[in-house]
Amino acid sequence: MLVYLSRSPDDTLVEHLTGCGWHVSIARTSAECARVIRPDVPYAGIVDLSRYTARELGMLETGLRQPLVGWVALASADRLDEPDVRRLIRSYCFDYVKLPASPPSVDYLLGHAFGMVSLTDLDLATGVASAGDDEMVGTCEAMQQLFRTIRKIANTDAAVFIAGESGTGKELTAVAIHERSPRRKEPFVAINCGAIPHHLLQSELFGYERGAFTGANQRKIGRVEAANGGTLFLDEIGDLPLESQASLLRFLQEGKIERLGGRESVSVNVRVISATHVDLEGAMRDGRFRADLFHRLCVLRIDEPPLRARGKDIEILAHHVLHKFKTDSARKIRGFAPSAIEAMHKYGWPGNVRELINRVRRAIVMAEGKLINAEDLDLAQFTDQETMTLAQAREAAEKRAIEAALLRHRHRLNEAAIDLGISRVTLYRLMGSHGLRDPAASEEKLNETDDAGAAPASREGKTATE
Repeated sequence: MLVYLSRSPDDTLVEHLTGCGWHVSIARTSAECARVIRPDVPYAGIVDLSRYTARELGMLETGLRQPLVGWVALASADRLDEPDVRRLIRSYCFDYVKLPASPPSVDYLLGHAFGMVSLTDLDLATGVASAGDDEMVGTCEAMQQLFRTIRKIANTDAAVFIAGESGTGKELTAVAIHERSPRRKEPFVAINCGAIPHHLLQSELFGYERGAFTGANQRKIGRVEAANGGTLFLDEIGDLPLESQASLLRFLQEGKIERLGGRESVSVNVRVISATHVDLEGAMRDGRFRADLFHRLCVLRIDEPPLRARGKDIEILAHHVLHKFKTDSARKIRGFAPSAIEAMHKYGWPGNVRELINRVRRAIVMAEGKLINAEDLDLAQFTDQETMTLAQAREAAEKRAIEAALLRHRHRLNEAAIDLGISRVTLYRLMGSHGLRDPAASEEKLNETDDAGAAPASREGKTATE
């Protein structure tokens, strides 16, 4: 399958590619490109960048972001000097050909691009990642970035740290990494460090020998040793007491454990994935978490996006949960009423995906009609039907854009400000006005960011001194 995106397709090239066995679909705009492409089928793609004006290039990005299309760009020598053309090729294309192009050369590169994109994990590319008995669902850019990160991380053996609010699906991400790794046939062992009493945590992690303490009538293998060959997932690692942190650090350094009451070291080969909703940087400053352990655990980092930052995914997830659990009710539920959709988008979802699942499951059982409404979700107060002014809409969009930029750049203000096209000082001020930073933060933080080098002027015409 081949999609050819061009204002004026080259008939000679189309004839040659058809003769080589390609089924060619022609699109002249990104919208046409989206219509001809099936979301679950890999494609080779040609994008003729020489046929579009500089103003039209930005509108091509939507089409070029298709995850299952291996693009090869065509461009004239003079267009290759344009920064926007070079950026599109660098960001979205497997290769490019300088015009005039030889049809056999284009055919060869298309074959390579198609072969590479055919290796893509189709579930991840289409927004559904299987993770054991559950699935990760998402089509927003934040989730697509998460899926791409999972693909990259799965093939390494380095320790992974997953940060995110409660209910965002950190364990699902850990399972998805394990199931796409070379260790997928070996055990995946999860332990919630915050759910086990501190005095039992050592023996749970590392096991014990018979007679190690009163009641130890036989040897017990710990969770770390049980994961040998596979993956050990340490959830809520921020709740780990300091004495257990020291033992875990020693294991990570040496690859060996000692069972409680034992005298010999046992070699264990596991990949460690850890997660927490706790701010570990703050915990390290307060002396509640060891910095050396953090750096051992956080070789690779993943930031889970909160549900409120995932836009249209909220509705997609709700329909996914409804489809999965609709048999919980004897009544045939057909979908969601407009009031439910409105309420779900207005609500802040402090419990994230876990809360959404629980609310929808409860609504499936309690709904009186065939459509779930806002009252069934216990969100009736979020459907006041008030008209939103243009200023309110702009403010809401601004807050979402800032949240997304901070998430992408892991709260590195300088990089987020550059991404948003504003100065660091402006970003810090906007974070305060939208409630995205600690209200108790001192003015010295603002001065710090200013001294560190604010951007000279933002795209909206404001200066770094505003």
